[in-house]
Amino acid sequence: MSILIDKNTRVMTQGMTGKVGQFHTQNCIAYANGANCFVAGVTPKKGGQNFEGVPIYDSVLEAKQQTGATVSVIYVPPPYAAAAIDEAVEADLDLVICITEGIPVHDMIKTRYKMQGKRTILIGPNCPGLITPDEIKIGIMPGHIHRKGRIGVVSRSGTLTYEAVGQLSALGLGQSSCVGIGGDPINGLKHLDVLKLFNDDPDTDAVIMVGEIGGTDEEECARWIKDHMRKPVVGFIAGITAPPGKRMGHAGAIISGGQGGADDKLAVMEESGIYITRNPAEMGKVMKRVLKS
Repeated sequence: MSILIDKNTRVMTQGMTGKVGQFHTQNCIAYANGANCFVAGVTPKKGGQNFEGVPIYDSVLEAKQQTGATVSVIYVPPPYAAAAIDEAVEADLDLVICITEGIPVHDMIKTRYKMQGKRTILIGPNCPGLITPDEIKIGIMPGHIHRKGRIGVVSRSGTLTYEAVGQLSALGLGQSSCVGIGGDPINGLKHLDVLKLFNDDPDTDAVIMVGEIGGTDEEECARWIKDHMRKPVVGFIAGITAPPGKRMGHAGAIISGGQGGADDKLAVMEESGIYITRNPAEMGKVMKRVLKS
């Protein structure tokens, strides 16, 4: 079992005819069951064409109706990416993964407002995507570092997602699902949402949770873990503490009012029973020690 996606998921790529969309779609098709999973592309006014045998449609709704795709991955340029999310939500897709970086914040505020009351789940923007090892990957992560197993990974940092996965795989610890949620201030799924999914997944035994400075999402998730999580969690916070009001790292990394710094987050996480590490090179080793104990 996995969370969110598996080998039966049917995916469309919004922005299929751009270089970035084609490059990463091609890599996803080549991974595991990708040739069966990626069934459509969407680019307005390019309908009727195809890429690698995948048909391209003018709209998300048409692609859904013609192929049965229920998940979209977005590589649309920043000025148009929020509108691409809106289109996927209006088409009532199950899940939308937005890889695009640099979407204007005011565009995402409008999009999140429009999503109220809708059932579509959003991951991102500015994220690497997600993967169920040996089944399907949707996004830009390197598939070869993953191996199938029972450790969940959720991270705001794309690079540290790969780092955590690489360490786990090197230690013989495979992953059930890995989710890169992105670090923008206005985004979709939070750590808490993904931890709830892992908590209910019978094939996930433990979780690595990677956060970043800025905001309070990790602290809120840690408090929920303390009261509800039935599985061990290893945590790390990326970044260094910036002066109040300054921004460092991702767009969401804003420190203010004595909250959001790495030490603040780690303290709450440790108090909540999360097995923390202050060294990103130790995430896998800490997880292995936790599982042994």
